[in-house]
Amino acid sequence: MSKKAFVALVTCFNEDETINYEATRAQVRRQVAAGNNIMCAGTNGDFSALTHGEKIRLTEEVVDEVAGKVDVIVNAGMPATFETLQLAKEFDRIGVDGIAVITPFFIACTQDGLIRHFSTVADAVSTPVYLYDIPARTQNHIEPETARKLASHSNIAGIKDSGGAQETLEAYLAIARDLPDFEVYSGPDHLVLWALQNGAAGCISGLGNAMPDVLAGILNGFNSGDMADAERQQEIYTAFRTELYALGFPPALVKRSLYLQDNSVGASRQPALLPSAEQDAKIRAILGRFDLI
Repeated sequence: MSKKAFVALVTCFNEDETINYEATRAQVRRQVAAGNNIMCAGTNGDFSALTHGEKIRLTEEVVDEVAGKVDVIVNAGMPATFETLQLAKEFDRIGVDGIAVITPFFIACTQDGLIRHFSTVADAVSTPVYLYDIPARTQNHIEPETARKLASHSNIAGIKDSGGAQETLEAYLAIARDLPDFEVYSGPDHLVLWALQNGAAGCISGLGNAMPDVLAGILNGFNSGDMADAERQQEIYTAFRTELYALGFPPALVKRSLYLQDNSVGASRQPALLPSAEQDAKIRAILGRFDLI
């Protein structure tokens, strides 16, 4: 089975911070043209700054624009199981290909609490559910043993690992080797090819917003058996990541690097860090070195 790349799509905003749905659709078209699948309302999509209703409309717009050409996963995760369920049911109605559920944030959870949370959501929808682990942002981590227990649920299809630790990713991949129906999607951009080589079903990458063709190239090389090209593309991707992320918070830098390529994507909602002329100059120099501007 071919491995898949998903881009954690940015949400585009107007100057008054309302969502620019047409610009967002244009970003969808750009990713589809490159051959990438879409994850919307994720970390790189500023999901925590979106209202309940905006997430529903955003998903409707993305699904309509994709028109079945690629897969769409959407993040329904919220601090409370109650609102997560509401969103998941709406996404189930819209007809996405997968529902990602980020671990609850602000509310400290036990591992048993996480099992109840994810199982309750998975019980309530027919769309496959994907666990979404990003402990640096939520302070709640899905331990590998917890993931293994949840993997036995008939409607939990896999996990998106954005923890950044290769050890944890290896533990999740061990579950997938034991349970072939459980898919692991790697989040760290520098581990895309490594994860594919070690059994991941694919990746979900924020950096792909700024460099869609290189991300697609890694997957195309791997899927076609051209490992030399896959390795070459991964080297470019990793080098770009290293330079860009050295400047600060990754999602904000991805959005700004994309803005400097196409200002229709807008800035992020406040209180996101405001860009500076000095930082923009550094980002432009990086974009220039990678022929992105």
